[in-house]
Amino acid sequence: MGMPVTLEIALVKEADPFDQVFAYFKDVDERFSPYKKTSELSLLNDGKLKEPDYSADMREVLELCSETKRISGGFFDIVKSNGRLDPSGLVKGWAINHAANLLRSMGYDNFCLEAGGDIQTSGQNEDGHPWSIGIRNPFNIEQIVKVVELSDRAIATSGTYIRGEHIYNPLAGYVRPAGIKSLSVIGLNIFEADRFATAAFAMGPDEGLAFISALPEMQAYLIGDDQSVTFTKGFEAYVA
Repeated sequence: MGMPVTLEIALVKEADPFDQVFAYFKDVDERFSPYKKTSELSLLNDGKLKEPDYSADMREVLELCSETKRISGGFFDIVKSNGRLDPSGLVKGWAINHAANLLRSMGYDNFCLEAGGDIQTSGQNEDGHPWSIGIRNPFNIEQIVKVVELSDRAIATSGTYIRGEHIYNPLAGYVRPAGIKSLSVIGLNIFEADRFATAAFAMGPDEGLAFISALPEMQAYLIGDDQSVTFTKGFEAYVA
């Protein structure tokens, strides 16, 4: 889906898990990419695949998208303005979470897994410390404006500074949310952080931060269009 995937493992064992992890992401891409005409998602959108023939993964993702829409009050909506479905705002975190579980099932407990800027950490780095994760300045992506230290936590960032305008408020005629440039959300796992970061971004700064604050075990760091910074009460506990 046009996203780089990186994996760093501390204390690599004799078995090589990298091929399995990247093969999993390739499979997800083949199934859910909105850009590939032969993907399961494209066949669904083109009317060439009917509900009885959906894969188990497709059914799970669509159910989770419906759940996220309900929890977010409609701000998370995979139905785009052209009527086609695009669950990318959930699939990325969902896939990273599954890949992290795959690594754990192979006995790897210390790793950092990233796809498209969304990151799941597990355990510690090679030096025995939490993983250090930088939050980019959306007005100058070469600059890191904040570093957080995470262990068994995830961070997802929604913004328009890499992929351009692609997050809209579906309750206001698919307009771009005003006053927000990027939103980073820390959670226990990347699936939760990713889907709710997307929903909160669509809400705009005030409602988005309030939404994240009300969710258990989640914190947020928001950079506004005016370069102002606001964050939830517990965010500073993660700052390096």
